[in-house]
Amino acid sequence: MSPAGAGDGAASGAAPGVRSALGALGEARVVPTVRAADAEAADALARALYGAGVTVFEFTATTPGWRELVACWTAEAPDAVVGLGTVTSPEIAEEALGAGARFLVSPFQVPEVRPVADAAGRLFVEGAHSPTEVRAAAERGVAKLFPAHVGGLAYLRTLRSVLPGARIMATGGVTLANAGEWLAAGAFAVSVGSDLTAGGDVPAAVERLKAVRAEAVRG
Repeated sequence: MSPAGAGDGAASGAAPGVRSALGALGEARVVPTVRAADAEAADALARALYGAGVTVFEFTATTPGWRELVACWTAEAPDAVVGLGTVTSPEIAEEALGAGARFLVSPFQVPEVRPVADAAGRLFVEGAHSPTEVRAAAERGVAKLFPAHVGGLAYLRTLRSVLPGARIMATGGVTLANAGEWLAAGAFAVSVGSDLTAGGDVPAAVERLKAVRAEAVRG
């Protein structure tokens, strides 16, 4: 079971698109970041994930052709909850939302993106690290703790002790091997990126991802 969210009260009054994305992330627990050198490679990884039953993932604005990828996936796989990561400007946010992205993710605070997401009724998972940043981002929905490996599990537990209801997505240094530890430490969800392709065996990595998610759901 996923931890309660700091913004449960606020989320209940949020736009339907925000509530839907929050529910999807909370159910998925492990959210793949599909980052690749080109759109073809990113699409192939997304197809491997989707074929294995993984329907919540994010492309990144650092992948050439990301807008077409988001538009294609949201049109052809309506059951998939596709987001865009590395959103660092309102222009990128507007393009992503125009392409159909269900949620936006940033690596750090980007205040100028907040009104764009709010106007569209979409979830913005904003990057944060200090307690003040994490609190502010979590109150709006979900805080992306990045880079999570700076401070590690002990830091996440400390944050949760003073922000017991905060929805925190741990990102950066989270692998398939330690994702379960991050979830057990109180992460609302975790994002796994380069570890999906590091070993060169994407199908095996996807199977490990599914096992981690299944264990988290059972726990």
